[in-house]
Amino acid sequence: MDDRYPIGQFKKPEIITDELVKEWIQNISTYPIRLKQMTETLSENDQQLTYRVGAWTIKQLVHHIADAQVNVYTRIKLALTEENPQIKPFEENAWANLEDSNLPIVTSLQIIEGLHARLAYLLEKLTNDQLERKYSHPETGVQTILSTLAFSVWHVNHHLAHIQNALGTRTI
Repeated sequence: MDDRYPIGQFKKPEIITDELVKEWIQNISTYPIRLKQMTETLSENDQQLTYRVGAWTIKQLVHHIADAQVNVYTRIKLALTEENPQIKPFEENAWANLEDSNLPIVTSLQIIEGLHARLAYLLEKLTNDQLERKYSHPETGVQTILSTLAFSVWHVNHHLAHIQNALGTRTI
């Protein structure tokens, strides 16, 4: 198994059913609980663990998840309110090294909790036509809200598996 991709690399399903969309929205809704249960009681030393040499620490991963989900939410709202807007990607490695990544992880857990509540609620209310609304990404091309949802669910679970793997490396 490639420890960079503990749940495998992202593959957008060829067929996306209403049931799959509901499952993804449910995953978004429950994700903050799963992440919090895994991380909220970690010591500062545990938060410095990595899932492989040279990888982000657990602390950086939690802050990155918040940063990425803020971007996901913004992209979806732009797609809903503008015609095929051009979005700006963010430099995730640079963001992971900014000073706010030294804050306690609870600050990002709170962002993720509130953001996912809003995101799940919004997604539940969208029509199929709205789920197909588009934005343009300079690196990955035209994306739909649906493809963004699919990737977002994979992405957060991908990093949850990284955290789980890092914790598995802890010695007692």
